[in-house]
Amino acid sequence: MMRTNKPFDVLLVDDDEGNAFLLQQATGHAEVKVNLHTVYNGKEALAFLRKEGAYATAPTPHLILLDINMPVMNGLETLTALVSDPLLRGQPVVVFTTSADERDIGRLYDLRCNTYIVKPKDFEGFEKMVNLIYQYWFTAAALPSHRIGP
Repeated sequence: MMRTNKPFDVLLVDDDEGNAFLLQQATGHAEVKVNLHTVYNGKEALAFLRKEGAYATAPTPHLILLDINMPVMNGLETLTALVSDPLLRGQPVVVFTTSADERDIGRLYDLRCNTYIVKPKDFEGFEKMVNLIYQYWFTAAALPSHRIGP
């Protein structure tokens, strides 16, 4: 079910400011309207999702893009916390990371990530991948209605 009147909210959880900048640029060129919100580690992501402190008025994202290699709380720890929280476990999560390690891929799928994507190395590939992610999640996939909002 695609909403055309309002942008979708996406939460990027990635400690690399360069990657965050690339994703913001790619989002600006995407065919789907998206508001990108960025936090830099899993601890901040949980605060955002639980609307704690500075994130009291944060929107509930339609999708989380999660890196795995971060300080403070990495992606594995973050996904573990998400799936063990009854209020957050239904949140769609795409792992979007530089790691192509089979052990990482297996662990994150074991924790029920929805998709695992290795970040392309060049901007053109990065931009195409971001557009594909948004196209799939916001035009083809059926999202839980409580995540869609008005």
